[in-house]
Amino acid sequence: MKTATITIRLDKDLEELLAKASKAAHTTRSEVAREALRRQLRLNQFESLRRRIMPFAEARGFLTDEDVFAEVS
Repeated sequence: MKTATITIRLDKDLEELLAKASKAAHTTRSEVAREALRRQLRLNQFESLRRRIMPFAEARGFLTDEDVFAEVS
């Protein structure tokens, strides 16, 4: 697997949170940062898709998450 290296600057509070999270998970700071980045990018992708389909859903009467859950439950 090819990898890339990036450098980011963290303020003291964020660095401490990262250190605590990696210690609690018994993994490296890099792995915690990679997982956090993966999750955030997936959330961004989900929100982008959601914004694109909302007009179609609203046109069919799906205005809230509850409307969708009621339909599929």
